Amino acid sequence: MRDMDQDLELEHQPVSIQTYKVLKSKLNLLYPAVIHMNSPKVQHTINTTIVDAVNQQLHDQGYPHNPSTDVTAYYEIKTNERRVLSLSLINYAFSGGAHGNTIQKSLTFSTETGKNYTLSELFKPGSDYVARLSAMIADEIKRREIPLLVEFTSIRPDQDFYVADKSLVIYFQLYELAAYVYGFLYFPISVYALQDIIAEDGPLGKMMY
Repeated sequence: MRDMDQDLELEHQPVSIQTYKVLKSKLNLLYPAVIHMNSPKVQHTINTTIVDAVNQQLHDQGYPHNPSTDVTAYYEIKTNERRVLSLSLINYAFSGGAHGNTIQKSLTFSTETGKNYTLSELFKPGSDYVARLSAMIADEIKRREIPLLVEFTSIRPDQDFYVADKSLVIYFQLYELAAYVYGFLYFPISVYALQDIIAEDGPLGKMMY
């Protein structure tokens, strides 16, 4: 019994995160790295994926090839337990004009394997997760009376998401659905509302117990 309790305690322990800071001309950047993991290979895989995503965001925002672009970037940890690490990388760039542009990229890892999950991989093969999530989001858009720039019909199969508080949070980039003033649109969905289609060995499955 004691061994089972110890295993459960280990499973709930978060991984250690270290923040790195990069300060350059027109760049103020904070990004995370996992440290002190039992597997150097898993640690390297996770950290390489994070750095690649950070660099892709910088490129997409025009830094450094656009000399007028000023970037502030940081991160938020959404889940760090049950051998799941879910985080968001947020990048704000200003290049002149009325306001800047913010983009967000979320990554959800297994801290056992280093795998970075896509949205489809959270669900059982063959499950129509797109239709299921889209219907829930459409109802929420109506309930919240969000004025849309375009008619909402469906999420993308690879829609942006993160995992937090026993919920799958689907979100949309600025201007993807609504005007800039509404910012990122977030739609939290309880894992229990999706339990019949969740892949039990994936990140959402681990949140259910």
